[in-house]
Formats: sequence, structure tokens, C-alpha cells
Amino acid sequence: MTLPLAGFRIIEASTVLAAPLSASLLAELGAEVIKVEEPNRGDPTRSFPPMVAGEAASFHITNRNKKSVELDLRTARGVDLLLALCRDADALVLNYRQSALDRWGLTAERLRSTNESLIVLHLTAFGRTGPYSDQPGFGRIAEAFAGLTYITGEADEPPYFPGYPIADGIGGIYGAFLLTVGLLHRARTGEGQLIDLALYEPLLRMMEDFVVRYDVAGEVKTRMGNDQEHSCPNGLFPTADGDVIVLPASTPSMWQRLLPFLDDDDGLLAQLDTPAKRAQLRSTVDGAVAAFTAVHGRDDLIDLLRAAGVACGVVNSVADICADPQVHARGNLVKVYDERLDRELLVQAPVGSFSSFETTVKTGPRLGEHTDRVLRELLGLDPDEIRDLRDQGVIGMG
Repeated sequence: MTLPLAGFRIIEASTVLAAPLSASLLAELGAEVIKVEEPNRGDPTRSFPPMVAGEAASFHITNRNKKSVELDLRTARGVDLLLALCRDADALVLNYRQSALDRWGLTAERLRSTNESLIVLHLTAFGRTGPYSDQPGFGRIAEAFAGLTYITGEADEPPYFPGYPIADGIGGIYGAFLLTVGLLHRARTGEGQLIDLALYEPLLRMMEDFVVRYDVAGEVKTRMGNDQEHSCPNGLFPTADGDVIVLPASTPSMWQRLLPFLDDDDGLLAQLDTPAKRAQLRSTVDGAVAAFTAVHGRDDLIDLLRAAGVACGVVNSVADICADPQVHARGNLVKVYDERLDRELLVQAPVGSFSSFETTVKTGPRLGEHTDRVLRELLGLDPDEIRDLRDQGVIGMG
């Protein structure tokens, strides 16, 4: 079985989450990803807790299926070796700020002269252009800048961050998508490509109506807690056993299926036959739904509503997810054996099921695990040259 990206080689010189995730997603589909890390220190995510046998467990998610090579890009020799790796590579993934790349001599012109067909993904906080182009930034900064944080939280409270730095996840997915587009464009034209992606941009693109409504109506979208502006009922509702369920009756058919369960002696609810009418009386509608859900246990309530064709759901913790039969039936979690830890790790499986092939998952590499092999096999260095590089600090101890 051959994976669709088998034979593609990607060099990744990036740290933390979004850009490494872009490369990892392509590695799951067969691409060879060589991760370039700072000698003897590596990607900072190697030290993120929880630690297992001295290694970060989460490193095996964002950096799985990769090879690790230690190169000090602050040295001219380290940069030369990176460029040498790029000569026969299909893509290069970077997330260092432009000022750092210029200081190291990794300019767009130099990369282009090294390999005219190279696809370069440069994913930074604010992109390569504009007044903020050299500002540092992480996922939380991107979320706030893109407007997501401003609209997240309760109306009468300060904004909240999402429970996960979603800018990194969305940025990584978008980066993988754009890399794939670059490779497709090259297959058709033979041209290389510089892809300039700012971390905040995928979030800004994702939030659909919030810019156009400001343009045409001058409205600034604000925080509404769990409510949805144009949909009611659509929220979290209490159950008799102290839990909550998700109940988004956001379409006419869902509302009609839910209505018989609600106390509507005066017929008011039956008159609210559009989302706009229900939104105008949100507290009345939500109160009626909460009065119904609060007298049923969670599981009984879910069974009752699903039998009536009402869309609803539970709010899962990670423990719930790991025990859920749907998750297991879909193969959303897999166990991967790690020989260094001498144990299996339970991790998320690659997303999407293909009819023609199956993806594979391996754990992340040890720091510098493949340095000697890559320098020897791809660049033709002999043992003495590799020893000299190690003595000079250009590569790590491995």
C-alpha cells in the first residue's frame, strides 16, 4: 500500500504548534518530514507537561511520523546544511520571524536559487508584510487579534479564551491545505512557491458573517455566552442528575419535533414558528426547554429526544471520549507503541477514512535521532565530517 504523499520530502524548521502540525498532517499521508531542531535543546514542546520518562507526551501528537535532525541555524555552516537538504526537497516549512531568517541568510531569493521548484510555507504570527510583520506572537494573540476572543464569553463579563489555543490547530490545518495547493500548482506548472500565512488569518476567514455585517450594517458582534444570535433554542440545558446536554433546535423541523415536549398550555410557543420570533422571546423559550430537561436524567433525556428525531448531544470530557463507543467504532483513537518508553500511547488517529489506503501513525522522534543518517545518506557526509560538525556545535550530541 502506497500513501498518496509517499516520495515527497518536507524539511521543517519550526517550533511549537501550528507549523509543526502542518508538516505532521502531511507526514500522516506518507510525506517524509525531516524536522530541524536546535542542538541539544530541540523544539520547546519537548518540555511541555505531562512528561513520561523525561519526554513530553504531547510531542508525539504534533511531531509524529517525523525524523529529527539537529542543526544550529545561527551558524553559517548550519544554514548551508539546511539549504543542502532543501536542494532535493519538495517543501520547506518555516515559522521564524523574517528578521531572524534575514539574519541567518535564509532569504526568499537564496531559497529560490537553491531550488526553484521548492514550496516554502512561512507561517508567522502576522505574516511577512505589514506594520506588524516582525512582531512575535502565539495562538492566543492571534485569536484576540482576529476577533475571536472579543466575541467569546458572557455578555456582562470580560472575554474568554477558548479552552484550547484554536489558532494553532486551525493554522496548522490551513498550512497543510496551502502546502498541498502549492504542490498541486507545481505539478501542473513546474513552479515553486512562497506561501505567506499569518497565524490570525485562518480564524479571520473562518468567522464568516462578522465582517460583512459590520460593513453593511455597522454592527459590532459582541459576546452572547452560549446563545446563538439567529437560533433559539440553541444552548446547554440542565438535567436532573446535575449534568447538561447540548440542544440546538435551530431548524424549523427540529423546533417542531421538540415542541411537543414543552409546556405550552397558552399556545405561545407554537406561535413562535421562526428563529427570529423565538430569539425575541429567548428567555421564555430557553426557560421552557430548561424546565423540560431539568426533570430527566441525562442519558434518559438523550434517548427520549433522539427517538423523536431531535438533535442533541452530551458534553464530553476526555475521559468520556476515551470510553465512547462511537469514537472507538470510528477508530478515532489508536495505540502506538514507543520503544523508548516501552509502552503504548493512546493518541488521536489521523482524520478521514480513505477507501484506497490507510494512514499510519508513529511516535515522535528522539531529539537528533536521525542527524547522522540524514547527513550521511542525503548529503553524503562521511563520519569524520559529521564528527567535526558535532565538535563545532553545528549539530547536537544526538
